[in-house]
Amino acid sequence: MLKKPFSTTALILCFVVFVASCVPKRQLISAQQTADRLRSDSAQFASRITSLESSVKDLETKRASLQQQLEATRREATSRLQDASSRLNMSQEQIADQQKRLEQLQSLIDQQRKNTELLRSKINDALVGFNSNELTVSTKNGKVYVSLQENLLFPSGSAVVNPKGKQALGKLADVLNTNTNINVNIEGHTDSIPMRGKFEDNWALSVARATAIVRILTDAYKVDPARVTASGRSKYVPVDVNSTAEGRAKNRRTEIILEPKLDELMQLIQSGDTAATK
Repeated sequence: MLKKPFSTTALILCFVVFVASCVPKRQLISAQQTADRLRSDSAQFASRITSLESSVKDLETKRASLQQQLEATRREATSRLQDASSRLNMSQEQIADQQKRLEQLQSLIDQQRKNTELLRSKINDALVGFNSNELTVSTKNGKVYVSLQENLLFPSGSAVVNPKGKQALGKLADVLNTNTNINVNIEGHTDSIPMRGKFEDNWALSVARATAIVRILTDAYKVDPARVTASGRSKYVPVDVNSTAEGRAKNRRTEIILEPKLDELMQLIQSGDTAATK
């Protein structure tokens, strides 16, 4: 009868011991699982930190490269701005220089016109005693044209200047000798009727007449020969038709073309051309 209660008590004790021994084992397993999970999380965090550190280094490298590019761009922009400013200043100086030269040229041209008009007035005054059917005085292209008709200067078909023609040339020479800055070009002109007799053709007659006038101006009236040019134009520069006697008479003429020297004007133009090529 005593064995039964003992056995029940023993069983209860064994159960309590068994239960007590099972609780720490579950906690240990749970703790181990938690530790494993933490280790895994730690490894993941470490990997992410490593990845982020690598990304930071890449970003730092890119930032440094961009900074260098920015500095290079800033230097280049500054250089270009300085170059453009320099060119602008140079252009402004060139514009100012060109403006000054244009003003000088315009002043010289205006003075040249005045000189030409003054010369025309002097020639008119010197030749006031001659009729319009004997000679005319006009200006064209900055030059003074004294057109002397054949009937004033020469017998028909001749290159010998008659007395009245010499008188006109003498008055003209007085103006030329007091105005030494004038070039003199003498052109002989004929009508279209072919020459017969002393001269081979109208070319020869026109040249002979121009040369005869040059000799009178330079030999008889002491005009500087270096200022004088003679040329013959034959029938090829008419001022009227050659189909009428009146037109042919107008074409038979000698033109004395007076041109004020343009040395100062040409020097200014040439100095500008030289500066432009530099």
